[in-house]
Amino acid sequence: MNCFTCKNNGIPKGCKGNGSCFTNGCNQRSVYNWLSDFDAFQPAQQTVVELSFKNGRKDFGSNSNKLPLQVGDLVLISTSHGKDMGTVTLTGELVQFQIRRKKAEKIFNRFSEIIRKANKEDIITWKEAREKEDDYMLKARRMASDLGLKMKISDAEIQADGKKITFYYTADNRVDFRNLLKKWIEDFSLKVEMKQVGHRQESARLGGIGSCGRELCCSTWMTDFRSVTTKAARYQQLALNPQKLAGQCGKLKCCLNFELDQYVEVMNSFPSAKRKLISKVEKGIHVKTDVFRKTMWYVIKNQDTKTSNMVNFHVDEVIALHEKMDKGEPINTLKNMEVDSAFSEHSNSILTDDINRFNKRFKKRNRSKKRKK
Repeated sequence: MNCFTCKNNGIPKGCKGNGSCFTNGCNQRSVYNWLSDFDAFQPAQQTVVELSFKNGRKDFGSNSNKLPLQVGDLVLISTSHGKDMGTVTLTGELVQFQIRRKKAEKIFNRFSEIIRKANKEDIITWKEAREKEDDYMLKARRMASDLGLKMKISDAEIQADGKKITFYYTADNRVDFRNLLKKWIEDFSLKVEMKQVGHRQESARLGGIGSCGRELCCSTWMTDFRSVTTKAARYQQLALNPQKLAGQCGKLKCCLNFELDQYVEVMNSFPSAKRKLISKVEKGIHVKTDVFRKTMWYVIKNQDTKTSNMVNFHVDEVIALHEKMDKGEPINTLKNMEVDSAFSEHSNSILTDDINRFNKRFKKRNRSKKRKK
């Protein structure tokens, strides 16, 4: 979406404010108004609109004054502790969908009242207040550290009028910060509010770049955080490496759930990997599964020659072998699909080569000699 305060003349071809946008960057978790082309769903008077604040925090505002509002407008709202400023992110019938989705019908009468559109003086006051947030947050961290409180203050949000500040923190255990609040109120001379958030909510507020090279899903489009377990990694045949599976929040990556249903559906057609393949003189133990190629890899141990080989079977072949074993039919050999000989020779050469072969020192070439003409 393009904001009302960007310098692109309202043309929705990407934000070109280059840092001059008063809304502190493009919106997070924006909702596309797919009813904007239908006049029937665009009432002349908007009773409730969706507002966006710092780092993707959203709320609803009551437009009882019947102001003509559009997406991107900066509005001044009345709160219980003064005045704040937000950006209109959604209007029309979709606001009612959002209210029902977030189950906010019970507090419909307690939405913040929109006073008017923000003017130049309001925006200047808001920007001056926002510039103090980092200083307040650093001071708050020092005070919490001096008191020995085991908490991490990750973000601070100050109201547009500068009368109230909200600190967002994470903590593994319950924290008694009553003494800390007294010090903050004395030093800051502001109304102070503390809000505890989870580690995933913290990453969603602060944002960042994931290991895939894109912005974090939780800070761009995800609105609900479902639990992720190591079972999702096992279904997708991923190595259980905590460093690779964990995101910036320290928890398992949410993207592990994105394709989990497809993997579960495909894996249901695979035979059990715990069952061994047994022939007259051989025994096969499952090693890994290639879900995309529908192949299963086994280590075949020959009980007579005491040798082992890596063999891959198609899923249908493994099912056929299981059926023969259930019926008691004899299986002569399990090496019908043995791995390519070039691969096996390469693997054998690695195992049989001298371990000290890389310790030999090679003579350096004398490059200073002139080439003979």
